[in-house]
Amino acid sequence: MLVKMRNPKREVDMPGDRTVNRLLDDLDLVRESHLVICNGTLVPGDARLADDDVIEIRPVISGGAA
Repeated sequence: MLVKMRNPKREVDMPGDRTVNRLLDDLDLVRESHLVICNGTLVPGDARLADDDVIEIRPVISGGAA
């Protein structure tokens, strides 16, 4: 699967099927700090990802008015 990440911006090819949680573990990323989008749709941690999926991983950004 093609994984597109930000901060720093890069693309990684991760062969094989796996869950979202396993993908994040393999990339040493914390689940609570990242959103995972599969083929344009936000997916939960237990979703299965296929070898031919295009994945985007975005960091969670929070903030507010002071």
